[in-house]
Amino acid sequence: MKSFRLSAAALLVPLALLASACSGASAAGDTTNSDGKGSLVLNVGDQKGGSEALLRAAGELDDLPYRIKWSTFTSGPPLLEAVNAKAVDIGTVGNTPPVFAAGAGSKITVVAATHGDSAGEAILVPKDSPLRTARDLKGKRIAVAQGSSAHFQLISSLRQAGLGLDDVQVSLLQPADALAAFTSGKVDAWAVWDPYTSQVLLSGKGRVLTDGRGLVNGLGFQVAAPSALADREKAKAIGDLVERLRRAQGWVFDHPEDWAKAWAKETGLPYEVALAAVKRSNGTRIPVALDDAAIASEQKIADTFAELKLIPHTFRFADYVDTRFNKDLPPSTTPARSYGKAS
Repeated sequence: MKSFRLSAAALLVPLALLASACSGASAAGDTTNSDGKGSLVLNVGDQKGGSEALLRAAGELDDLPYRIKWSTFTSGPPLLEAVNAKAVDIGTVGNTPPVFAAGAGSKITVVAATHGDSAGEAILVPKDSPLRTARDLKGKRIAVAQGSSAHFQLISSLRQAGLGLDDVQVSLLQPADALAAFTSGKVDAWAVWDPYTSQVLLSGKGRVLTDGRGLVNGLGFQVAAPSALADREKAKAIGDLVERLRRAQGWVFDHPEDWAKAWAKETGLPYEVALAAVKRSNGTRIPVALDDAAIASEQKIADTFAELKLIPHTFRFADYVDTRFNKDLPPSTTPARSYGKAS
């Protein structure tokens, strides 16, 4: 792949537009499909370059038997706040926002899961940094978004190296601020996720110190409002949407270049960055069952954050799961899809 360099300012523009997996504040951006089919309206929470763009690119919005009202958020936590408030019926988030939402007592229900490659979950350091292993992070300043999947990945990486959060200086920064701090040398490392990882790597401004493979579960979820699931017609529409998202994810893996073009257009990412992120993580996702292994893996995240007092208390993650849409999906431990060396 052809390499290129971007200034920090140039990096900030598309990155500021991107929806993160798990951090930030919401931004309104509602649209409604107008095919005239059906009277039921499903309120779907989304992130820029997320479900709506994915379903449209894959042709899965062409024959909806219901209407969708899209509400766009910059990240998972505010999306789940909307689910809790019954303003959104369902939305897609990463592996950590449901833990924080459930820990806060929010009314949410996890209804579907995907498993992807965790290579995009990374701790980045400047290209010329003397740091070579996670152990070298002792005493260093690290940027991370609070409550994000990267937050858990950072904790796991430190623990594997025999360190804890008390051994480092954590700067809780949202991605745009973290990027500025990273490129200006105000932090020694940045724990982040794709497509930010791919953008920094292709800019030539950083390298991976360690990634999430073997440390984080690589799960992503569709999370619904219990009130919507209790409505027979809405529950049927949620089941249909989940199936469309599963088919669309398969389309992404088979058409990485087409999706990268659509994703780049939607978010402002350079095409090369979008394609790299697709092959590293985004396109590797496979629909999996919400099974005991997935629940146990999320319980570990919940217990870890409760132990560190990052959420008020621990809880049973199983109490926030509905398995009615599992069907005959493979186990949650099924290996992610792979593009070989390109991923």
